[in-house]
Amino acid sequence: MPNPSESPSSPPLDEAGPTELFERLQHQVALFARRAEQTRLGGVGKARNSMDRAAYLLLNRLDREGPMGVKALAEGMGIDSSTVTRQVAPLVDTGLVKRTSHPEDGRAVVLALSPRGLGRLEEVRSSRKQLMAQVTEGWSENEREMFCDLLGRFNLALSEWHATTVQAGPADE
Repeated sequence: MPNPSESPSSPPLDEAGPTELFERLQHQVALFARRAEQTRLGGVGKARNSMDRAAYLLLNRLDREGPMGVKALAEGMGIDSSTVTRQVAPLVDTGLVKRTSHPEDGRAVVLALSPRGLGRLEEVRSSRKQLMAQVTEGWSENEREMFCDLLGRFNLALSEWHATTVQAGPADE
């Protein structure tokens, strides 16, 4: 029987077979979402719960990909430009992100991680790594790798599903 997560042409859920497994999966995802929100996956120590998800994701992307415009940042994160603009404003106000002129087009604005932002991001990353180590303390390295791979695959599948659904629009669903 084909795996329902392998392609968009998979059979409908009621024909897919293990409906009990899908029930368990959706329940575990719902619990994960609640637990993640409760802890904000904030980490341990003084950095615990000290940076919201949106700020962490924005700072992390700027660190990994370098300075970029609002539009590129929004596209890379799968959100609209107005949302990025709204989320970046407090990061600029607190000095974690700096706005600079685009090197080729002085009229365009480029967002960059400031040294203060990098320091803060590293502090939060460290705290979150400690939390992940504590939560998975009884797991083998292989189990941690497998969970990370599967969670990454799940997140990618959700992202692709969302992009396809948004592009298709309500009439195509």
